Amino acid sequence: MNLTRFPRVNLTLSVTPLEFLPNLTRHFGGPDLYIKRDDHTGLALGGNKTRKLEFLIGDALAKKATHIVTQGATQSNHVRQTVAAANKFGLKSTVLLEERVGNAHDDYYANGNVLLDQIFGTTIETRPPGLDMNQELAAVGERLRAAGETPYLIPGGGSNPIGALGYVVSALELVAQANEQRLRIDHVVHATGSTGTQAGFLVGIEGSNSRIPVLGVSVRAPREKQEENVRRLARQTWELLGIRGEFPDAAVAVNSDYVGGGYGVPTEGMIEAVQLLARHEGILLDPVYTGKGFAGLVDLVRKGHFKKGENVVFLHTGGAAGLFAYRSILAPQPAFKR
Repeated sequence: MNLTRFPRVNLTLSVTPLEFLPNLTRHFGGPDLYIKRDDHTGLALGGNKTRKLEFLIGDALAKKATHIVTQGATQSNHVRQTVAAANKFGLKSTVLLEERVGNAHDDYYANGNVLLDQIFGTTIETRPPGLDMNQELAAVGERLRAAGETPYLIPGGGSNPIGALGYVVSALELVAQANEQRLRIDHVVHATGSTGTQAGFLVGIEGSNSRIPVLGVSVRAPREKQEENVRRLARQTWELLGIRGEFPDAAVAVNSDYVGGGYGVPTEGMIEAVQLLARHEGILLDPVYTGKGFAGLVDLVRKGHFKKGENVVFLHTGGAAGLFAYRSILAPQPAFKR
């Protein structure tokens, strides 16, 4: 796979760590648990979107864009990293925040990623739930073009074939780390939402003939829909890279048992997962993606889905900034009484 053919900027600080989780491994007494720290990519508190933005911003600059436009949920990690990347390369930015979560606490609309978006100085527009956000994105692009800008539109999550290249890189990086550490990886588990991470990662794994099973724990869509969305983007990314043969559709696996009440809606499993990793390993998850993804891993470990002695890697895609938007759920009692 020749990734040097594609325009790319440098945003990720270095190879992200692959760490053993000794305390949780002992706690569960089952498989050996590892974590790939893509929460340490560096840009704007880090996260998986940084890898995608290396290629997306590279493409935008190659096309002489002046204005980045993207969209996401109110507490979008993608939006936060996108506006930071735009700032780094002197590009204007406009973001559309969709109100997907109903009956949220005030913190949800004023803290966490929203606060960081404001600090970064992007232009924020809000949208009610239920709209076609791709159409909304296109309309803003047309408006900016009419005003003399050269807009570059990035879909939610940065999840198109160009953005997915970032997770082809991540997969190859993980395989290289495993080879260096002489670590046999039996399973990779991660949260899957807009599909770019899972699609790109699978293209990297399958395109390099690494044959590591990858399980995406859905944070939004039912299994059948999520799997088809991942397959579609994986095929497009496979074709973009010019890999021989066809993408193996059977490699796509999604579990949607941990979505709960919907995207961004807290679950007991998510709360437990956040507390478990924080209190046993000193690592922070987020309440929307990695919290539910790790909750799925924890439940599957307890059910014996992974065998004792197997090596299971959790791909940490970041998002801890979102914790501050869920204070009323994660820490309902104040630490200080006044």
